[in-house]
Formats: sequence, C-alpha cells, structure tokens
Amino acid sequence: MSRPVVIAVAITGSVPRKKDNPAVPVTPSEQVESTHEAFEAGASLVHIHVRNPDETPSSSPELFARVQEGIRKHCPGMIIQFSTGGRGRDQAARGSALYLKPDMASLSTGSVNFPTIVYENAPALVTDLATRMKENDIRPEIEIFDLSHIHGARRLIDEGLMGSRPHVQFVMGVKNAIPADEHLLEILLGELKRVIPEATWTAAGIGRFQGEVMRWVLERGADGVRTGLEDNIRIARDRLARSNAELVQIAAELCAKNAARPATVEEARRLLGIRAA
Repeated sequence: MSRPVVIAVAITGSVPRKKDNPAVPVTPSEQVESTHEAFEAGASLVHIHVRNPDETPSSSPELFARVQEGIRKHCPGMIIQFSTGGRGRDQAARGSALYLKPDMASLSTGSVNFPTIVYENAPALVTDLATRMKENDIRPEIEIFDLSHIHGARRLIDEGLMGSRPHVQFVMGVKNAIPADEHLLEILLGELKRVIPEATWTAAGIGRFQGEVMRWVLERGADGVRTGLEDNIRIARDRLARSNAELVQIAAELCAKNAARPATVEEARRLLGIRAA
C-alpha cells in the first residue's frame, strides 16, 4: 500500500526572474494562481517568498498577507510556510511577517557561503526568529546547509525555543554549500537521527539535481519531497518548466514509482504535527 508523502512546492524564491522563466509567479495574484494549480496537482505545502514590483526580494507583511489570504481561500487546508531567508532582504525585517501566523516558516540555524555572497544567520538573529515562531505557534522548517546546522537546531530545542520534533530540510546542490551527493545525504540523515531523533525530514535538490534528490529521499522513507520554480526552472536542459504544477506532477510521478503518493492536506498536517486548518 502506498504511503502519503508531503509534496512541498517552493513557488518563487529570491533568485529566478521572469526573464529566466516567464512562469515564475511574482505578484500576489500570480502566486495565488500558481499555488492553486500546484495544489490541484498534489502539493500540500507551499513555501512563499514575496517580491517587490521590480522582482527584487521583499519582506513586506502586506504582500505576505495578500498571498496567505488568497491561498487560504483557494487551497483549503494547504500548509502555508513563509520564508525568513536572507538573500536580498534586510536582516531586521526577515521575521516581520511572522505575526500573521502562517502554519510554518523556514529557519536557517547558521551561516553559509552561497555562490556570490555569505548567507548570514548570526546567532542573535536565529534566536530572535525562533522566539517569534514559538510565540506565534509556527512550526519551523530547519534549513540545513551544513552539518553543523543540525547541532544549531539541537541547541534551540535544548534552550526551549523549539519543540523536539522540528521539520528538517537538507538543501543540496547550492554552489559552495552541500553538494548533491547521495553519500552526503546518508551522513546528514544519520547525524539528524542521532541528534534530533524525533524530527521529520525532507531534502531539496537545487537546479538539475531536483529530481535526483527527490528520488534519494523517497528511497529513504522521507516525510516529504520538495519541488518548485524557486529551486529549478527547467524540465530539461533545453526546456523550461511551464508551471509549478508541472513540477509537482513530476514529483507525484516519482512518488508513485517509490510506493508513495501525494499526501492530502489532512494527512500532511498530521505527518508534520501541524494544527488542523
């Protein structure tokens, strides 16, 4: 019997622009429409970044609120996850929309090199974001860009800033960070199970590694997979993805090949320990 797997769709991100792929949803209305299509295709969790009119990354609570409102209306029960990521965003504003109480929010527990910048997550910022998430009953998704970030999450648990069952995502394939290597996933997963044994987990493969990483995590019984235009704008080297929904359909097909199926929103909430909508 197939098991339910949470398909997370990262619809926009901070980096891809319309010039890279016209399907990247930038305005709130585009983001809601793209999420609805992905929801219909089997996604049960949406990871949200918002953009300014010039497509640069934004931390505007008003934009987050408009996207959240539209998704709640058109995708009943879908898990809404805000990004608190830092590329192109003022550090002081990265948690400014958490008062809107999304179901989840991403949380990086340490700094890492990216292709052209240092993605900076100072200890005080990490503590502040974790505190706001706890105060607003938001479940964190811990973004792991380095093995030490697992231990950063453990410290938050020990300090009472996070429960013992966070959702953890290994990010693989970002240049200068964790390569997309199956052996490294084994190491990371083994350390996670040793240090935070109750965590649920998934992994994200960036760019051309998206499908490969999804296959690795499905073979290891992960709680979820991640796809979406934030991470990968192509179906093949010579063809752009037509939509987030097309990428979700591919993820669903991979699930089927690994004795799994897309979780319903009710199943997804139970799997990740999130309150009913």
